[in-house]
Amino acid sequence: MRLLFVLFLTALLSACSSAPSTPSDAGKTADLASAVATKTQLIQMHREWKGVPYRLGGKSKAGIDCSGFVQLTFDDRFGVQLPRTTAKQKEIGHSVSKSQLRPGDLVFFKTGWSTRHVGIYLGDSQFLHASTSQGVMISSLNNSYWKQKYWLSRRP
Repeated sequence: MRLLFVLFLTALLSACSSAPSTPSDAGKTADLASAVATKTQLIQMHREWKGVPYRLGGKSKAGIDCSGFVQLTFDDRFGVQLPRTTAKQKEIGHSVSKSQLRPGDLVFFKTGWSTRHVGIYLGDSQFLHASTSQGVMISSLNNSYWKQKYWLSRRP
């Protein structure tokens, strides 16, 4: 009987000794789930639009520019209204460092003296955008061209 009591007490104490999850743990889990859901929606958008050619001012599968693609993606996938131009898109939300990027953040590039480019961060140094040379595609922030042209990031 005493052995049974010791086993019961041991089981009870060991169950109580595990640390309860903290609000920050719950927040991390929610952030991870949100990031995965966002990335999934962005990958689906890529599948539907991959290769659609770049066209300045365009916003259809006949041709689309970078800011139009970002605006359309946020409206279609997340129900979020963004401004139409890169100049206005760079003013929304808040600044985020390159090391703190999460899926859905906007990444901006200075591609010329007065030319700007925008894409949507996917994770793992990848971003989705409408390229002037290859249309809608996924590129790497580590690519020598994009690495050199990186300017800033915003979280809408």
